[in-house]
Amino acid sequence: MAEPSVEPRVPTVIADDVHIVYRVNGAKTGRGSATAALSRMLRRGSGEADRGVRKVHAVRGVSFVAHRGEAIGLIGSNGSGKSTLLRAIAGLLPPESGKVYTDGQPSLLGVNAALMTDLTGERNVILGGLAMGMSREQVKERYQDIVDFSGINDKGDFITLPMRTYSSGMSARLRFSIAAAKDHDVLMIDEALATGDAKFQKRSEERIRELRKEAGTVFLVSHSNKSIRDTCDRVLWLERGELRMDGPTDEVLREYEKFTGR
Repeated sequence: MAEPSVEPRVPTVIADDVHIVYRVNGAKTGRGSATAALSRMLRRGSGEADRGVRKVHAVRGVSFVAHRGEAIGLIGSNGSGKSTLLRAIAGLLPPESGKVYTDGQPSLLGVNAALMTDLTGERNVILGGLAMGMSREQVKERYQDIVDFSGINDKGDFITLPMRTYSSGMSARLRFSIAAAKDHDVLMIDEALATGDAKFQKRSEERIRELRKEAGTVFLVSHSNKSIRDTCDRVLWLERGELRMDGPTDEVLREYEKFTGR
């Protein structure tokens, strides 16, 4: 009797011994700082080390493989390298060493995702959809669903107002709603749900589960262990830039909660 075929797991993101280093100018600003900066540049050109630059090793030797259909939570203390790692996966930060391989186009949605505050919410929905690769027809078809999902108009016609008039929660809800309107190969969500209300967070978590079913991969950075439990089947725990644990959600969160005392 033939054994039932097992569908192969398709990798979408591979991080191979990734190190990311920031270089921070440690020189004090003030009178003469431009001259000092020029001197440092000239010293570098002559081979002399620049003592005013401090290196911050933000991610240290992180390796993992993410597969299609997974929702992966990223947890860790503030400054542990979670957002930095997502930016590297998105192609926004080059690793100092190691490699990041992605299948398809990664999309990073963060609390500071760029929307044009002088334009109306309506215009931002259109431009945001086009920027994600949707056609004008697709944006038109999904426009009302995006507005309804965001809840922007629940208490007035805010979608026609400039985004500078929105609260941080309204802006975050609209950003997520635009991003969630498209099926992504790899969608990375960096604390973008933190400013939404409970009702919106529930809708967002349901949408994340749908994105998984549609054969995408979702990464979620959140300080809410409940959100991680409700949406993710796997968790990467980063601490001081190192991958401390990678495994099933309940198992990793149990150890993390022991570590943090929560």
